[in-house]
Amino acid sequence: MDNECNIKLRVGSTEIAALLNNSLSAQALIARLPYTVRLHKYAHDYCGVMAQPLPYDDKDLHNGWVNGEIAFAADGAYFTILYKDEEISQQFGNLVTLGKITDPLSIMETLSDEISVTLERA
Repeated sequence: MDNECNIKLRVGSTEIAALLNNSLSAQALIARLPYTVRLHKYAHDYCGVMAQPLPYDDKDLHNGWVNGEIAFAADGAYFTILYKDEEISQQFGNLVTLGKITDPLSIMETLSDEISVTLERA
C-alpha cells in the first residue's frame, strides 16, 4: 500500500514493530501519534476503548482478521491488536484494519494481561 507508516508499539521496555496502512482510520491515528491506550488481554486479542473514536469509510468495514492485524472496531471505538484465532474470526464484524505487527507474534504472549501501549513513529 502507498503511504504506509512504520511505527513501534511500546509496552514498558518492550518494542514491537508494526506498519499502519493508508486507510482513513489509520491516517487519523497517525495524526495522533504518539498515542497511548490501555488494553486488556482477551481470548484473541488485546483490546481497549479509545478516548475519541477514529473516522472510517464504510467500505473499509469487514468481518474477520489475519493474525497480527491492528484494527479499530467501529461499533464501540475499540482499538485492538488481533494476534490469534484468525480461523474463527469471520464471526466478528465492524472491523477496520489499521495495519499489522511485523515482529513475530509470539511477542504478544510475553505481555501482561493489562497493558498500556504507546504507538509512535519508528
